[in-house]
Amino acid sequence: MWPLHVMARTEWRVADLVAAAVELYVREGRRPLLPSADPTAFGLHFSQFSLQSLGPEEKLTELGSRSFFLCPKNAAAAAATVSSGEGAGGLSGDEEANSAKKPNVLAPWLGLIRFCPLL
Repeated sequence: MWPLHVMARTEWRVADLVAAAVELYVREGRRPLLPSADPTAFGLHFSQFSLQSLGPEEKLTELGSRSFFLCPKNAAAAAATVSSGEGAGGLSGDEEANSAKKPNVLAPWLGLIRFCPLL
């Protein structure tokens, strides 16, 4: 995987960087394809081995780093979002039940996508 370079503004927060990185990745048609083009499906981490993602409201300039890793959020958090109605996307009850039965299999290399914002 090659890094994705994103020019970030100084007032950006983590959520802004995630949205810009996902948009750029999809627009460039990079491979492997992302499981979702929704920025809320991803978390920003200092390291690919870090289990805790950065808070979406944290300012980038206060983090002390210019290299981050974008990782898909775990299936439990995604399931909680769908069950709370935030991520349902207008599915009917039957469609939602069928989609809940499908396993959420993400490619393991997606956790290795590295994003380097240039501040």
